[in-house]
Amino acid sequence: MKAAQDHLIYDVVISGAGPVGLFLACELALAKCSVLILEKAENPHSPLKQLPFGIRGLSASTIEALYRRGLLDELKIHQRLKNPHQNAGQGARRHVGHFAGIPLYDGNIDASQWKSRLPTSTSASLISEMEELETVLARRAEALGVEIQRGFAVTDFHQTEDQVTVQSSDYSFQGQWLVGCDGARSIIRKAGGFEFPGTEPEFTGYSTHVDLADPEKLSQGRVVTPQGMYLQSQPGFVVIQDFDGGAFHHTGEPITLKHVQEVLRRISNTEVTISALHIATTWTDRARQAATYRNGRVFLAGDAAHIHAPLGGQGLNLGLGDAMNLGWKLAAAIHNTAPEGLLDSYQAERHPIGAQVLDWSRAQVAIMRPDPHARAVNAIFRDLVNTRDGATYIAGRLWGLFTHYDLGGAHPLVGHSVPNFEFEDGTTIGELMRDGKGILLDFDGNTLLGALASEYDCQMKYVSGRAKEQLDLSTVLIRPDGVIAWASDSEPNEQSIRQATALWFAQ
Repeated sequence: MKAAQDHLIYDVVISGAGPVGLFLACELALAKCSVLILEKAENPHSPLKQLPFGIRGLSASTIEALYRRGLLDELKIHQRLKNPHQNAGQGARRHVGHFAGIPLYDGNIDASQWKSRLPTSTSASLISEMEELETVLARRAEALGVEIQRGFAVTDFHQTEDQVTVQSSDYSFQGQWLVGCDGARSIIRKAGGFEFPGTEPEFTGYSTHVDLADPEKLSQGRVVTPQGMYLQSQPGFVVIQDFDGGAFHHTGEPITLKHVQEVLRRISNTEVTISALHIATTWTDRARQAATYRNGRVFLAGDAAHIHAPLGGQGLNLGLGDAMNLGWKLAAAIHNTAPEGLLDSYQAERHPIGAQVLDWSRAQVAIMRPDPHARAVNAIFRDLVNTRDGATYIAGRLWGLFTHYDLGGAHPLVGHSVPNFEFEDGTTIGELMRDGKGILLDFDGNTLLGALASEYDCQMKYVSGRAKEQLDLSTVLIRPDGVIAWASDSEPNEQSIRQATALWFAQ
């Protein structure tokens, strides 16, 4: 463990070396910013980050982001593990997700309804693991020059008009900006005085690794009972939801074999016997969101900004989306190329997305409650999810295919992720985004556009050529995060494209 030099002033100090902090660091370093990450844990490895506890589903927006930065090929687990759960089904009956424990079947999902997804689009979802993702991101961050200090817990900070001083035990570090990516119990959020309103939990969740004396008494897979829910993804790896209002989690009491066995017996309505308890941790469905994601020179991202039940696996993807959105904007501010209001657009764009995910999580909890009213609504949702339109809609929401920013553009694709256009030489737009720059995409070879892009050479590049499928578009302005900022299906008016460009890039 080594300390950074006290006299150094970093462009950005990040608290937290989880996936969100690491991905944000990669985005900033790609834009030539100096970055320090302070992480309280000395050892990045943990059984809870490894399969099966560490399993996470990556959504379309996350997969696209990793692909656009050349990181997707470094993830290997999804290539050999299509589904981590036993009895997940095969073919059309393969489970590809769930809503409130109701399985989504692959054969019910009609991908043709997602009109802007092209044959070259990345997968809409895939399986990943927290440890693998963190390893890949940490390796990339360090290759880009990011300094990662492990064993340094942030204890406090102080900001002035032009910098932030971060305290970690007897050490202090300086940065122009500070970003809290330090999780649900964020010190940055608490020390920064960020309000964190929300709703209290309905249940205590348990993640356990146990030895069962009589494993045949428990069913495999996800089982909803009149008392709650349990999930046995692999033999001995059991997740439990006990609708106690979060009471046990809040006690802070040790999680004993006796207690887990009592809860599991009650929820499963069996006399199953646990002979050994290897790992146990608890969590809840408490749902809270920071009222603002920025306080002066301090930002929040990931679980520091929003927490909710891990139903549907949207939390990780939400946080990585925060990082992708904030990274290029903060870099532009550091390099003095941010137009007025650019940093404020982080709050304006990401806060509504976070609010939607929290409500999506609350809705699932509401129909999982072990009472007659919830069971009645659950039955209706089960029927809907088992229809083609219902499954397609739920999958689209879970996989982030409907993520959209209200940017006020006239074209329906504005505010959406850019389709992965493939040019006649086989190059895709995603491959052209690996340098982190914006793109002015010209399908019609308009000389005006090339001249315009040259005025923003350091922030944006000009790409001209015919694509195999252009969705009837003529010109597309793409932000560094892959969001369509402006689009036209006819020859662009110079004034309109200049106005659109000036909103996102400063000369």
